[in-house]
Amino acid sequence: MTKPKLLLVEDDTALAELLEFRFKNEGYQVRSTGDGDDALVLAAEETPDLIILDWMIEGTSGIEVCRRLRRDKATANVPIIMLTARGAEDDRIRGLDTGADDYMTKPFSPRELQARVAAVLRRLRPALAGETVVVGDLSLDPVAHRVERQGTKLTLGPTEYRLLQFFMEHPGRVFSRGQLLDAVWGTGSEIEERTVDVHIRRLRKAIEIDNAIDPIRTVRSAGYSFEGA
Repeated sequence: MTKPKLLLVEDDTALAELLEFRFKNEGYQVRSTGDGDDALVLAAEETPDLIILDWMIEGTSGIEVCRRLRRDKATANVPIIMLTARGAEDDRIRGLDTGADDYMTKPFSPRELQARVAAVLRRLRPALAGETVVVGDLSLDPVAHRVERQGTKLTLGPTEYRLLQFFMEHPGRVFSRGQLLDAVWGTGSEIEERTVDVHIRRLRKAIEIDNAIDPIRTVRSAGYSFEGA
């Protein structure tokens, strides 16, 4: 099962180390920085599954980082949990209005933060929690590595499985070949973008059944998207 990718933006070194340690122990991939400008760079390099963002940080403020992430198509839908010592109601409303999905006031319980992160990911990406993902007439069980369509078990190669899982976790979104390479093969991959087209064809063939539409849509000059039937 794919480890969820967490971007931690916190300039309190002791707190950042504690949270990084706890989330890594829970099976998360964690990238950490205490600087707002670095956070934007890290998010652009590799889109995280969730961002924990402190309001008062070095460089660009947390609230501005949140605003910019929401303006960027690549990170517009990434859940953001804001951390702050600012407990006033107006500040909480401002954070939520800027685009934060949740808000925790310091001091807080690390266990509660972990529970909130897990709850958000279960809601948005059930495969990360080991739950079966269903889109249209396709279902994917990430624990058993089992894919079914209209009750028929399908046989997929490992790359096609990862590609389908990524698509099903992000239905309706258009991804370029480069974004699919980063998500399925990993950032820094030297595989040519044309390879994506080959595996898309294989995936289409693997999930094809009689009297069912092709859920993979080719978007001219943009890439591919996955649409539920």
